[in-house]
Amino acid sequence: MTDRISAGIVLHRHLGERLEVLLAHPGGPFHASRDLGAWTIPKGEVEPGEELVDVARREFAEETGHPSPADDPVSLGTIRQRGGKLVHAWALRGDLDPAAAHSNTFSMEWPPRSGRIEAFPEIDRVAWFDLDEARLRLKEAQVPFLDRLVESLGR
Repeated sequence: MTDRISAGIVLHRHLGERLEVLLAHPGGPFHASRDLGAWTIPKGEVEPGEELVDVARREFAEETGHPSPADDPVSLGTIRQRGGKLVHAWALRGDLDPAAAHSNTFSMEWPPRSGRIEAFPEIDRVAWFDLDEARLRLKEAQVPFLDRLVESLGR
């Protein structure tokens, strides 16, 4: 079995002493009523031969509608999610207006066995959260990225 691999960006900003991260809420009917523990960093699947950081930047743009900052990203390492997927992440400092964000879409049969194909946004919204709130919202397996971000910033 080959591991599924994703790569993503942890966008962060500083408001005075307050550190915030941008998180993404998955779109589609399965996540519509989920909140705490359901959010993710903007990320996406890596195809064979692709550079991980390039995928992270591309997926950030696809899921937010905005390019990632052009600065050099800081590696936050890798985690393994419950389903086995490996996620690589990089930190970048930047800002983004959540109201101006928009995501690409995916199609699926909905409702199940209805024969109707519906389109849904991959990410239905993004939002800024301070670290305490981000720890509650983020998928549990991705929380170590927050600790690594803090460490990389020397806080």
